[in-house]
Amino acid sequence: MSSPHPSRRAVLRAALALGAAAVLSACGQDRPAFQGSDITGTNLGKDLSLVGTDGKTKTLADYSGKVVVAFFGFTQCPDVCPTALAQLAQVMQTLGADADRVQVLLITVDPERDTPAIMREYVKAFDPRFEGLTGTLAQVRQTAGSFKAYFAKSPRPDGDYSMDHTAAFYLFDAKGQTRVLLNNSASNDVLVHDIRALL
Repeated sequence: MSSPHPSRRAVLRAALALGAAAVLSACGQDRPAFQGSDITGTNLGKDLSLVGTDGKTKTLADYSGKVVVAFFGFTQCPDVCPTALAQLAQVMQTLGADADRVQVLLITVDPERDTPAIMREYVKAFDPRFEGLTGTLAQVRQTAGSFKAYFAKSPRPDGDYSMDHTAAFYLFDAKGQTRVLLNNSASNDVLVHDIRALL
């Protein structure tokens, strides 16, 4: 069988190149464009294992099918944590019916004071769908390490203490894979955009 004419070979090569480009373009469209940092593949948070507001141990598998927004904080936090939770409550309102497919998690960095009962009362004051996670200090350290999140006690002059901690939103897709990292200064619109991109 004779080989195609040179001009025909050029047309075939061009057609194959266009076909390959179309396939690559289609693959790119499968990956959402996030406004936060795309951390897909990092597996941050995969070792989450803490006690929920119902007193039962929770892992990411317990939230399968939902987009998870995780945030580190503590119930006696004076400003950053309540501000973040109030913002997430507004985001849930903006999402409307889609909010039922989203789970917000406050992970305490102060397990010494934040019992499941205290966490439940605190987070559900912002939105009844919110979940608070606590546990032993060892459990919290393991989970924070899995997120590469920092926390430490900060002594106060009155003998009490506060907590220094990482302040960021971690977004997981419905399969429990880490996808987006957002600074706690991210706007409501950015949070809504990236959550919807995962729904």
